[in-house]
Amino acid sequence: MRIVWKHLPLAMHKNAPLAHAASQAAHKQGKFWEMHDLIFANQKQLSAEKFIEHARQLNLDVARFEKDMLSPEIKREVDRDAAEAAKMGITGTPGFFINGRFLRGAKPFADFKTLIDEELAKS
Repeated sequence: MRIVWKHLPLAMHKNAPLAHAASQAAHKQGKFWEMHDLIFANQKQLSAEKFIEHARQLNLDVARFEKDMLSPEIKREVDRDAAEAAKMGITGTPGFFINGRFLRGAKPFADFKTLIDEELAKS
């Protein structure tokens, strides 16, 4: 099994691009999921200052984190993911692909189980 995360900051969320950049900056220090969880747990506090606070909490190299969060390299990574989503016709989140089959939106576990069982039956 492999999980691949792709970024798709939605235009309706003005702080989404920076949140995605923060998670990618944390990824560069091996803490993507930890930053992801902190960002989602604090969705009403999306700011550079809050992301830096999260970086401290995760014992990241904060200077490196800040530099990476604002870097053109990470912006290109996030933009590339968003362009890929647009090319595939994906306009919202969350979205999931299981063996190439798209599951749109927040779904109950049963929907995932059905799709996974169908794919397993093929193999």
